[in-house]
Amino acid sequence: MIDRGPAHWPGTAAPGGWGNVVVAAHRTTHGGPFKRIGELVPGQEIVLRDERGTYTYVVTGSEVVTPLDMRIVDQEPGHTITLFACHPIGSAAQRLVVHGELVAT
Repeated sequence: MIDRGPAHWPGTAAPGGWGNVVVAAHRTTHGGPFKRIGELVPGQEIVLRDERGTYTYVVTGSEVVTPLDMRIVDQEPGHTITLFACHPIGSAAQRLVVHGELVAT
C-alpha cells in the first residue's frame, strides 16, 4: 500500500527479475519517500533490497506523463525499473517517472 511507503506495483516484475519492476510512492504526504525523485539523473544508482538480495539499477532517464498513461507499468523484455510519483510536488496533475536498468545483483 502506497500510504505506508514505496510500494511494488501489482503484476510487475519482482526486484531483480525479468521484466519491469515498478515502484510508486508519495512525494509530499505519508512521509514523502519520493520527495527527491526529481533529482535522479542518468547514471545514478537505485538500490533495492528485499529478503532475497540487493539489486542495483542505474537511472537511464525520466519523463512526465498524465495519470492515465499506464504504459509505464508495461512489461518489456529485460531487467528494468520504473519509479513514479505525483508531479509537480503538491499536485496530482501528472506523474514524474524515472526509468533504470539492472546492473548488479
